[in-house]
This record gives sequence, structure tokens and C-alpha cells, in this order.
Amino acid sequence: MDWTLEVVIVPVSDLDRAIAFYRDQVGFDLDHDTVNEHMHVAQLTPRGSGCSIVIGSLPAQNQMTPGSLHGLQLCVPDAEAARAELVARGVDCSEITSFSPDDGGTFFGFTDPDGNTWAVQQLKVRGENPLIPVESRTRFGA
Repeated sequence: MDWTLEVVIVPVSDLDRAIAFYRDQVGFDLDHDTVNEHMHVAQLTPRGSGCSIVIGSLPAQNQMTPGSLHGLQLCVPDAEAARAELVARGVDCSEITSFSPDDGGTFFGFTDPDGNTWAVQQLKVRGENPLIPVESRTRFGA
């Protein structure tokens, strides 16, 4: 049986600010922004990822302190290009650090407006062999 991680809840204090940051600055796709009498939640997905983040006012989110999630990790085929893209969009990123010359040994990081931290790992193999093929990246029947 396959078990897939599909959603990570990220605690934020201001949903609109967080949507703008993750969509407009980091470049995640906004899958939905749902408001009803019980909640306001948004789901955003990094391009090429099978896992999304959910931000908003779900009960589990209300129990988490905004900014308390640390060490989330994204993988990209080219750390220099990814960092340059984020910096051009106004994201404050750490410098690139290489811990090893092997694929997977290069990282940089950034922090969202609430203090949740992200590591970005370079895996060149993701450019050659993506986990989710481009033709399979539609979400929600789109």
C-alpha cells in the first residue's frame, strides 16, 4: 500500500499576507481559497510537488503558534537559479551553502513573514527525473 504525504499545515497569523507571500513571492500555485461560516483556509502547492501547504483557521491550525514550524524542505534542480528567482521576488534568502559535492549537498533557506522556516535543497536529479511527470501535474481534475 502506498502512503503519500499530501498536505502540511503551516501556522500563520495573517491569511491574506501568507497567501500573498507563498503565491506571489515564493511562486506556489493557489489551489483554493475557501471561506464559509466555519473557516477560512487556503491550499497552495509548489510547482511539481505532490504535497501542498494549508494555511488558515482549521482547528489544528488554531492550536499551532504562528511561525512555529521549522525545517520544511523544498527540493530544486538548481539552487542558484531558485535563490535568484526568490530574491528577485523580494524573498530574503540565506546564502547558498554546500555541505558536500554530491547531489543533495547544497542548500539555502528562507523564512515566511511569521517565522516558519524553509530549507531549499539542490537535487540536480529532479531536473532530469522529476518525481511527478509534467503531464501528471494537474490537480483537482483541472
